[in-house]
Amino acid sequence: MSLPIEMYERLHQKYGDQSWWPGDSQFDVVVGAILTQAVSWKNVELAIHNMQDATCIDVDSLSDISFEELSLLIRPSGYYNSKTKTLKAFAEYVVSNYSGRIDLFLRQSPEFVRKELLSLHGIGPETADDIMVYAAGYPFFIIDAYTIRIFTRIGITPESPRADYDAWQKFLHESIPANIKLFNEYHALLVQHAKVHCTKTNPKCVECCLVDICRSGSSYIHQVEN
Repeated sequence: MSLPIEMYERLHQKYGDQSWWPGDSQFDVVVGAILTQAVSWKNVELAIHNMQDATCIDVDSLSDISFEELSLLIRPSGYYNSKTKTLKAFAEYVVSNYSGRIDLFLRQSPEFVRKELLSLHGIGPETADDIMVYAAGYPFFIIDAYTIRIFTRIGITPESPRADYDAWQKFLHESIPANIKLFNEYHALLVQHAKVHCTKTNPKCVECCLVDICRSGSSYIHQVEN
């Protein structure tokens, strides 16, 4: 068993199924993926509730609503002017090219969908891959700060001297079977572990289920014992 797979097995045993992503439809996932940039999910929920109350929770309504009205609705999510521009760019793209049918867009080839997403204002690789995994069901491993933190502490990193998003994703795609359910659960488990144990500061290494295979954690335990 490879180390990344062993990590997954241990995390799954520790935390169980995470059943991500919150949302009842592909559209909900896209909106959530855009709004959650640099903010907690609690704030995203407030913004989504505002959109629901204003019956602005479908592609056509999102395309038609004014910039000013939408920015006011999603204000709780922070960076609301930029996120408003992104939401409207996505909605207008789907309306113009797929008659408002988000499902038609997301069923195109994965390479095409990801390229189109990245061409829209405000959608970077992480947000695009959130949509690819949780809305479209395509196996693209999501690279976020939690993923990089945990794998770096374990001692598993890309060999590329330029360890950017693409290098990290290529490395994990080569290390883990391309299974959408696995990618979905693995990302959610890494987020949970980063929040509970592998925190940015003062990680709880003593209680960590990965400590014996973690370079950073093992070093910490050795220091404590001596």
